[in-house]
Amino acid sequence: MTTELRHLLVIGIGAGDPDHVTLAAVKAMRRADVFFVLGKGREKSDLTRLRRDILDEHLPGPYRVVEADDPWRDRTRDERAGYTTAVLDWRRRRADVCERLIREELAPGQCGAFLVWGDPSLYDSTLGILEDIKARGTVAFDHEVIPGISSVSALAARHRVNLNRIGGSVHITPGRRLAESLPNDDGDIVVMLDAHESFRHVAGADTWIYWGAYIGTPDEILIAGPLDEVRDRISRARGEARERHGWIMDTYLLRIHQDAAVETEARKGTGTGAGT
Repeated sequence: MTTELRHLLVIGIGAGDPDHVTLAAVKAMRRADVFFVLGKGREKSDLTRLRRDILDEHLPGPYRVVEADDPWRDRTRDERAGYTTAVLDWRRRRADVCERLIREELAPGQCGAFLVWGDPSLYDSTLGILEDIKARGTVAFDHEVIPGISSVSALAARHRVNLNRIGGSVHITPGRRLAESLPNDDGDIVVMLDAHESFRHVAGADTWIYWGAYIGTPDEILIAGPLDEVRDRISRARGEARERHGWIMDTYLLRIHQDAAVETEARKGTGTGAGT
């Protein structure tokens, strides 16, 4: 029996633009013997295609990809069973799939890779799943993490704004907990994973929103402006994009008590428009 460990790379690949992939990520990809991809069904096949586009862009020769179905997650069960319980159950089933892939598709001494959207440390389950598999003791491996450009940093860059104001803080929250984060007069709020358009319930008289969807891809949409003026426009854009693609990934920054000088500058820029 060999004593060699399997080695895994968890590679952040940015928000979707192949140019967002760092040199460190490219070097890591070129070390991999196999890439593991959990497919999310026909409606999100674009995500698998984008991963392959990134590999085609940065790898000099043929590469091996092993795909498996991502376990289905019943969003209505999240509400019935409790969010944390439902997510832990989904992660356990995901870990079952990943454990099988590592054991059956990666030989001892070989290197496998998971390509993670954005940055692996921010609202992604891969690192937690690998720790779960390690704790089971059924397959031995070590792993390393290569950071990536998150949708948060890409959003700020596309809107040409800072995430924080002078000496201020930045609070990052999923949409379902936005109400708990308000009011936040001491800083600004970045919202991710907002399936229910929580921004519609925020008082917007002196609040600006910098919103983006499919950031870094050819389908990118950007809208910015006073929340009271653009919230309906964002909702329409979300609905149309979701109907067109079958899925949507969006992120936004809420800036409460917007500074007048910043507001004037923002109105001059392209951030107040929408693009694809």
